[in-house]
Amino acid sequence: MRQGLRRGAPAGRLSLMFTGLVAALGEITEVERVANGVRRIAVRAELLSETRPGDSVAVSGVCLTAVSRAEAGRLAHFDLAAETLARSTLEALRPGAGVNLELPLRAGDRLGGHFVQGHVDAVGEILDAGGTDEDYRLVVSHPEPRWIVEKGSVALDGVSLTVAAAQPARRRFEVMLIPHTREVTTLGSLRSGGRINIEYDILAKYVAQAAASLGRLPPGS
Repeated sequence: MRQGLRRGAPAGRLSLMFTGLVAALGEITEVERVANGVRRIAVRAELLSETRPGDSVAVSGVCLTAVSRAEAGRLAHFDLAAETLARSTLEALRPGAGVNLELPLRAGDRLGGHFVQGHVDAVGEILDAGGTDEDYRLVVSHPEPRWIVEKGSVALDGVSLTVAAAQPARRRFEVMLIPHTREVTTLGSLRSGGRINIEYDILAKYVAQAAASLGRLPPGS
């Protein structure tokens, strides 16, 4: 992460980072189809009054750029390109839906979660959701077992979570949700059969890539 990173930097000029700590729940107020397969969504949240056009916001784990604002900034519009629609759950958003929101990490901010880029790696399926307040779990089916390790980190719909259990052979893992997480994010409303945005831990991806590269080296290298 570049030390000059600041909230409000134009998208694409800096490598923005998030932490996976949801700052607010937003509400989808409008979904509009615009030219060339692009879809525009309107999101309402008090948090968005801190943004301006050109700023980046993580919307349920997807880094998007605000294209305009209204309602004294509390309503922001975001364009979803075809690639975003194809590779995330945002294609299913409808008016009234809730989304997790986070603004980019600033230099000097506390890192309470883990480094999250807002780049969705895969869409997972919720195989099971439920339990007690002390042990409420999501069981998630996913495509890439190399990048999930027990007690490691994963971002689900933009929420930084610890992997409680991993079953690489079955391509599934479990996370625990405390009552606070279920109350202040969209994860508490997930049910079996639901779909969820997954961003694997960037460190896990680099380690897996390095191990694969070392495995291709000639003996004795």
